[in-house]
Amino acid sequence: MRSFIYVIFHPLQTLNLWLENDPKASVLDVFYLLTVFSAFGIWLVFDRYQKAHNSAVPFRHNPPEAADPQWQSLQIHNANLRSHLTEPDLLPHQFMGERDYITCFDPANSLHIRTVIADNDREIHAKITRARDAQVSWAQTTFAQRRRVMRSLLKWLVENQEECARVACRDTGKTLLDAALGEILTTCSKLEWLINHGERALRPETRYSNLLMSYKKSQVVYEPKGVVAAVVSWNYPLHNAWSPIIAAIFAGNAVVLKCSEYVVWSTDWFVGAIHKALEACGHDADIIQTVCCWPNQAEALTRSPLIRHITFIGSEEVGRKVAVAATEHLTPVTLELGGKDPAIILPDTDLEKWASVWMRGVFQNAGQNCIGIERLIVHSDQYDELYQIMTERVKKLRLGSVLAPSREGYINTIDCGSMISDDRFDLLEQLIFEAHEAGAQMEVGGKRYQHPSSHGNAYFSCTVLGDVDPRSRIAQTELFAPVALLIRYDDIEEAIRIANGTRYGLGASVFGPHQDLCLEVARELECGMVSINDFAVFYLNQDLPFGGTKASGYGRFGGAEGLRSLTNPKAIVSDCWPSLMQTTIPKVLDFPLRSLVRSWDFISGLIILLYADTYRARFNGLVQLTKARR
Repeated sequence: MRSFIYVIFHPLQTLNLWLENDPKASVLDVFYLLTVFSAFGIWLVFDRYQKAHNSAVPFRHNPPEAADPQWQSLQIHNANLRSHLTEPDLLPHQFMGERDYITCFDPANSLHIRTVIADNDREIHAKITRARDAQVSWAQTTFAQRRRVMRSLLKWLVENQEECARVACRDTGKTLLDAALGEILTTCSKLEWLINHGERALRPETRYSNLLMSYKKSQVVYEPKGVVAAVVSWNYPLHNAWSPIIAAIFAGNAVVLKCSEYVVWSTDWFVGAIHKALEACGHDADIIQTVCCWPNQAEALTRSPLIRHITFIGSEEVGRKVAVAATEHLTPVTLELGGKDPAIILPDTDLEKWASVWMRGVFQNAGQNCIGIERLIVHSDQYDELYQIMTERVKKLRLGSVLAPSREGYINTIDCGSMISDDRFDLLEQLIFEAHEAGAQMEVGGKRYQHPSSHGNAYFSCTVLGDVDPRSRIAQTELFAPVALLIRYDDIEEAIRIANGTRYGLGASVFGPHQDLCLEVARELECGMVSINDFAVFYLNQDLPFGGTKASGYGRFGGAEGLRSLTNPKAIVSDCWPSLMQTTIPKVLDFPLRSLVRSWDFISGLIILLYADTYRARFNGLVQLTKARR
């Protein structure tokens, strides 16, 4: 240790700038010290340059008043998207009678937030055109410039996570924890992946070649498509908006986002933050456009000839319509259509150990989660124990609004928020009634819930339904609700058949004490993603592709596969040594042909030389080729 310190500091001990009165002094000592300080100075300059050009740019984006828990507004009776038609007080002051409007409200409290005008065909086309014009300059930006925008967004999101969570809670009725897990954490993960690995996925690739092309260099470059579109659902308004936007702009595209009419208010604010980040970094914010319209106007976007790719997240019914509309101009589409995700619980699994994971998997975001657990497939020997565990825990769950403070001024602790609306409650109650009548067990939930203090009409009781027939309607229909279905099985092959026995194939989970067996079961499942002894963690690793099979859609977003789907892969082949070797046409093959026989012998010999399965045959091919060339 003493020698190491001496090596570092000995120039300071022996330094004599005038080299006087010290026989050990040397010019090398002076140069050593000057070199160290010069290198340190160069590093400081480089570090300051990197920070000045690559570090996050701070910006302000003030939270809306409605995100404050103390905020008050008109309470809407039987709140819905068209409440302005029955309550004229909800209309804006500058009312345009010939236009359509959308009423924005808090589903957990029925509080009016805003009434917005819906875009018409002309306005949607104008937004697409603005995005196209702005994309020309954005496509010329470097990856370093795009990363800086991502870093700025990540910094802002981390610093303003509570405000973002409250905005999402106000517009969807979810809890703060649901927002933190499903909105903030996932979006931060995607931003981090783009910053650290996005360029690696999109930089030019050199591909392998063969003997015939050994003098050529083969590359794939990933070029921006131009203007892409994203049509997204309402269950996670921050993440569902930001995820396709940041992927699209990192790939060099402009993007037009069509959000669900249920979350117009929050989406407008969330996208506004990206606009502020772009402007702070010196870029044109017009590369991102938001469309707010009713579904019957959406084809102005999905049928536009200017749109080069569509990402759709939503229901199967709407996804089919988007796919049909996209065929008009052969626009490629990525469809994520939800699922009926199973969790297979293998024999001898420790139920108490994993019960909390299953509770979160079923009741996260009030069950409105495309990769939520909809079916718990458990061995018959452990069915009774699991049913008891789930029922006892669900009985203790508290429903309510996280933005409805008590009279004492504090926010009540709640476990589940409201659903987005009560539109599907009749169907849910009917499915549960049918299953119960057919012999399913139920001790808790099963119907809509009238909250004693929060006046929203979108609460549904957390439900546990046991001994469900895997062929029943409720076991075959995506519920998107806080309902846990327990299904028995007697052997593992039966469990796999039940898991694969729906028309969906998005995600799945396998739980068990032996990981090797879990992996064997996972490989037998017909789906796009599987977690072993966990729930939906495949989405937190943004290096993985996300998507499903069967009626859950096709295509992938997330990972390198998703990012590249937003580009035009272009193959480029060039000469390795252009001054030494380039392609020439042999005389025996040049037009006009001199002899068909010799031309055929030449090509035939070349094929034998390159691809015959023995060296002797290849040598004979070389001889044949040489003779034909004479």
